Amino acid sequence: MKKHVDLLEKCTLLSCIPRENIDDCLRDGGLRIRVYAKNNIVHFAGEACSKFEIVLSGKVAVEHIDESGNLMSIAEFYGNEILGGNLLFSKNPRYPMTITAKQATVVLEINKERLFELFTGNRDFLASYLEYVSDHAVILGDRIKDYANKTIRERVMNYLEYERKRQNSNRIQLNITKKAWAERIGVQRTSLSRELSNMKKDGLIWYDSKFIELL
Repeated sequence: MKKHVDLLEKCTLLSCIPRENIDDCLRDGGLRIRVYAKNNIVHFAGEACSKFEIVLSGKVAVEHIDESGNLMSIAEFYGNEILGGNLLFSKNPRYPMTITAKQATVVLEINKERLFELFTGNRDFLASYLEYVSDHAVILGDRIKDYANKTIRERVMNYLEYERKRQNSNRIQLNITKKAWAERIGVQRTSLSRELSNMKKDGLIWYDSKFIELL
């Protein structure tokens, strides 16, 4: 447990709260540390959001399954990022999508009542909270708009263009599995494989098991 508590010192959002206040909140249950194993469900779609959460370490993904059964990873959050901040004070505070731990993950929960107390007692914390919530709302909105109404080929090309710029090469090293890639762009694995084959036939790309080259 001590190693998990030590993660609190690395949390930017909590940096403006004195450590003794955090320790008091941990003792009285206002703050709780939760540990999730890889592939554990953190929240189901439709579940009530009753706490504000900070990812202390690990990785979680916001995922959506469409009517065709395609699993789309809307966004991924890592250590020092937040969950539920834009939902907790809404009229219908329910998670619209499933949140899954993609690796062993440690999460700090702050109940609503204690969160109010922290707001009223520390304006710097309130300002940081509002900034985090606003930034993450933009991230989710951008990801959803990015995939809406786009063909599979457009989604594939968007990903490849992103990786081309990141790797600074037309010969792109594949650092994720096809299954993970398909989830990231919101299609089935078989659909991704079929589209890659079609793009190869059309002379747009060449690929093997480790690389894809934009032609």
